[in-house]
Amino acid sequence: MNQRTRAYLQGRFGDYYRRTELSLPPAPGLREWGVIPFTEGPGTTMVRHKELVELGDLSTFLVDESPRHVYFSAGQYDDPGARSMAEKGWQGSDLVFDLDADHLPAVDPETDSYASMLETCKAALLRLLEFLRTDFGFEDDALTVVFSGSRGYHVHVRTDAVRPLDREARSEIAAYLLGEGISGVEALTSEETVAGLGRSTPAQKHTLTTDGGWGRRVHNRLCTLVESIQELDEAAAIERLHSFDGIGEKGGKMLYQAILDRPEQFSAGNLDVAGQYSHTLANQLLESVIEESAVPIDEPVTTDINRLIRLPGSIHGGSGLAVCELSLDDVESFDPLIEAVPEPFSGAEITINNREQRAVQLSGETHKIPAGNVTVRESIGIFLMARGHAEKAPE
Repeated sequence: MNQRTRAYLQGRFGDYYRRTELSLPPAPGLREWGVIPFTEGPGTTMVRHKELVELGDLSTFLVDESPRHVYFSAGQYDDPGARSMAEKGWQGSDLVFDLDADHLPAVDPETDSYASMLETCKAALLRLLEFLRTDFGFEDDALTVVFSGSRGYHVHVRTDAVRPLDREARSEIAAYLLGEGISGVEALTSEETVAGLGRSTPAQKHTLTTDGGWGRRVHNRLCTLVESIQELDEAAAIERLHSFDGIGEKGGKMLYQAILDRPEQFSAGNLDVAGQYSHTLANQLLESVIEESAVPIDEPVTTDINRLIRLPGSIHGGSGLAVCELSLDDVESFDPLIEAVPEPFSGAEITINNREQRAVQLSGETHKIPAGNVTVRESIGIFLMARGHAEKAPE
């Protein structure tokens, strides 16, 4: 980014902050603040360990300094401006989750469009919110959803229950969402000793958890499979069951007969209804459920009690888009490539030097931008310059 481009972006960011009211996080005076200013060269420099009182009025500070990025800490401290973390006096932290489209297993940044990557990321966000509500029992008023301004979403959980959690506890939450550490379906079952049928020795009955968590997800998948098997003829049903690894022809027949004779046992979560084969089937379903339902959060963000996170309402200096706090009711309909385009950048046109021809999807339209000096809508020009694809052309 050359000096002309930096000066232009910094000036326009200042204009944006002059016209924008920011929403501060709870207890802003107890949080550490940081910014990345516009600096020469390819790298960036974080200026952190600032408390709000040092910055003065935040809006005035942002208008005057017009930084490239703005952050606040998930943690709250006795002395947020102290230079070392040990001296700050940690009081507790929000529980923060970060979803980055570039890091999702279903995304290929080389071939997927920016818009499709963000759609995939939103699907992961919706799964995350479902986990937080159903598996962890968080109420909606404890959840704050934020579009990061570039490649994904942040979710902040703010309750007295999560604030004191240490890194180890947060790591366990992250592992749960990622579906890690589940050694097999047996880890999701309860055991009870029952009289052996026709035997003198008792047996262990294994029942899949059906009322919550990963067990409920596997159970739902199992019940759906049972219903589909009941609709098939015998040959097709056995072939379908035989398609699962570890279930041969004998296992397929045994499972099919159990489904015909005792479907209520599958509904009750009984994993012994077809002996070892129902366990094998459930383990196969567990693998697919984890693959499809796990939430690919950025684990280090969740475990870091001192993390700095983007300020809603600020501008993301790598895209020129706004960091947007969302109503939970609006998450599904939110289109970041329309609603995160700052209104002050939507009116004028500017001339940029575009490095190579590319398509840009913004404001509900796809714009084909040729290489070289070209006049474009300002929001498109700022987007390309912030992402390093173009420079500001001389007036």
